[in-house]
Amino acid sequence: MSTFTTVNPATGEELATFAMMDDDQIEGIVHDADRQYRTWSAQPIADRVAMLRKIANVYRERIHDLARDVSLEMGKPLAAAVGELNFVVAIYEYYAENAEAMLQDESIPVEGGGTAAIRTAPIGTILGIMPWNFPHYQVARLVAPNLALGNTVILKHATVCAQTAVNIQQIMDDAGAPEGLYTNIFASHEQTEKLIFDDRIKGVSLTGSERAGERIGALAGQAIKPVVLELGGSDPFIVTADADIELAARDAVFARCNNAGQQCTGGKRFIIDETVYDEFMERFIQGLKEVVVGDPLAADTVMGPLSSQAALKDLQAQVDTALEDGATTLLGGKPVEGEGYYYPPTVLTGVERDNRAYYQEFFGPVAMVFKVRSFDEAIELANDSPFGLSSAIYTQDDAKVAQAYDELETGMVYINTPSKSAAELPFGGVKRSGVGRELGTLGIEEFANKKLLRCP
Repeated sequence: MSTFTTVNPATGEELATFAMMDDDQIEGIVHDADRQYRTWSAQPIADRVAMLRKIANVYRERIHDLARDVSLEMGKPLAAAVGELNFVVAIYEYYAENAEAMLQDESIPVEGGGTAAIRTAPIGTILGIMPWNFPHYQVARLVAPNLALGNTVILKHATVCAQTAVNIQQIMDDAGAPEGLYTNIFASHEQTEKLIFDDRIKGVSLTGSERAGERIGALAGQAIKPVVLELGGSDPFIVTADADIELAARDAVFARCNNAGQQCTGGKRFIIDETVYDEFMERFIQGLKEVVVGDPLAADTVMGPLSSQAALKDLQAQVDTALEDGATTLLGGKPVEGEGYYYPPTVLTGVERDNRAYYQEFFGPVAMVFKVRSFDEAIELANDSPFGLSSAIYTQDDAKVAQAYDELETGMVYINTPSKSAAELPFGGVKRSGVGRELGTLGIEEFANKKLLRCP
């Protein structure tokens, strides 16, 4: 039986060893999830949402212990980990409160008499493939709406956060979830891909890289199954001539340093009007210099390490490539010396369209900054990206807000605030940022049978 080991990215020390599952174990899990679906989907909605409330309550009781494991495994500062877990509670409670209304039959006016309606019905067992950067939140935004709908879930988590995966399974068990309702698997890539073609798996949800999205999306297409892909992003952060520069610069620091820059949303390309460029850059760089980088368990730490040695190596390679192609560093640009996988806030300018970094996503605290002469130029630059996840625009001009909403090629547009998720707000993007939506009313409809009833 093969094993893998988790590592504390703040120190490089090994944490724990876990066993991969064999094919027979996974077959048993799929069998149980499929069988449980037959029972769970027939339960009254009141019973299903009662389970969500129980899950939320168990989470609430364990927040600080769960947060510590997140900090140890992937380097998230303790306060940020607590914040993530509070958000998880909010997601389960949101669907517990609102799922019944979301799942009401929708009447359709018909011509010629009679009636028609659409029911949002469950479809079966959903396979989730989740990453390490928000290891509880990204699971919750798949699991909560699907359990409410009546689906069951099998979850393959990232090996980086294996203890968190175990913790989530324990939460479900202790909340009283019946066997097969939610099951964690430690599976290889080959085993996971094989599951996609199993007839008992009815849909696939992936949060991950572009490359993973290409592979999983292609396999789901071959299997003719619905898929949600939440992939990368290189979000534009536009600051106009009339913006509140103090606010914009402060939020820009948060956008680039939150979770050590390891998130698909959050400003990565800072597009600044030339008339306020100097003031913004002075405030932005000073703010980045003041970010406390250190032990994620320390109370004053704002930014912890990157998640792994491989992540550190890949990020440095990207920065080096950008510099080779003509970019300039105004801050940072090299790993922090000492133990752990720390990378400082870094600012790049002079990244032109022929620079290999121009169309890339930096998954770390690296900002690309651009100076523009007009709002039209800012919109054009913002859209010149293979990604289309989220965007932030800082302006006090309602006409610019309307133009941004109309013209930006992103799934989400935020005004005078960095991208921030909420349980009621649909999350997702366009272009190479993926397909489908999570959270809000849209999140409960992705893995559903929109079943028509027509009566004469």
